[in-house]
Amino acid sequence: MAAADLFSQSQTLRSGDARLPAVLTPEEQRVLTSVAVSRAVLPGEELFLRGDAARSMYLIDTGEVRLSFDDGLADKLLGPGQYFGELAVFIGQHQRSARAVVETPGVLYEVSHEAFERLFQAEPAIVARFMQHSFAYLVAGEHQLVQSLRRRNEDLMQTLDSLRQTRSELSVAQQLVRSDDLTGLANRRGLYRYLDDSSRFPMAGQTMALLLIDIDHFKKINDRCGHLAGDAALRAVAEEVRRLSGPMELPCRLGGDEFAVVLRVADDGELANRALGLMAAINALRLPSLRDHRLSVSVGGAFCSDPGGWSAWYSSADTALYEAKAQGGGAWRLRR
Repeated sequence: MAAADLFSQSQTLRSGDARLPAVLTPEEQRVLTSVAVSRAVLPGEELFLRGDAARSMYLIDTGEVRLSFDDGLADKLLGPGQYFGELAVFIGQHQRSARAVVETPGVLYEVSHEAFERLFQAEPAIVARFMQHSFAYLVAGEHQLVQSLRRRNEDLMQTLDSLRQTRSELSVAQQLVRSDDLTGLANRRGLYRYLDDSSRFPMAGQTMALLLIDIDHFKKINDRCGHLAGDAALRAVAEEVRRLSGPMELPCRLGGDEFAVVLRVADDGELANRALGLMAAINALRLPSLRDHRLSVSVGGAFCSDPGGWSAWYSSADTALYEAKAQGGGAWRLRR
């Protein structure tokens, strides 16, 4: 039979033949069993394992055999008149693609590759027809396998997309939990998370330091210009705090008009320069909503070297901030 005819036959089998897996014709049954060795089998008996080397096929006279393919493919339960393992006799050496276990008591016929070769010499027409429709069934089976794998791949891709979307949504949710709604800076949760992770960041000869920033006379802004103007001032200061921060540093809003920045600096001089630079940038801001009010901030700093951790660092920086605000605002102090 030509390849096109074989494909056509396999298409017919795929679309409408319920005989899958393959069933022997009476003539094929007679010829094949004439060279086979019969054996009685019992439930649970393992005929072969997936991956076993094979040189024989099986015909089922009575009873049932289950083929398990693994890889998520459905099992096949074969009954009387059906056969399996035919590639082993067609090509002489074949690795089993399934595990075969006897399901119910019965009788099987086993045909070896050598016996099949002798039968081909004796009954070429019958054996050729058997091989023709066997290959057609195999092509149909492979098509079903490809379709199944394609569906599984599509399902897997959909699952991965869902997982990516879920992970993205979770990441966004976590970011929202750790971020301030008004300014987008980290909130206290984000700060604590950063501090927990900071031990994993290489310092490269630098020291971690904390700046606390407080907007001077913020209550007056809200009272004179309104809360919308106050929000605009908070966002403007937040942007300058963000610009002050490097890639391994953290700007955050602790609440109200209080901001903080965890910095990495070489010494007192660098910390002072960065604090003063932030103050100058905020002093230069001109917000129409504030009318003639000029923004200024007070800044208190401390190095994060005290073994007491965050509470000790915050207390030191807060004391420095209090001293700066006591000067009337627009000042900077470092607590040693």
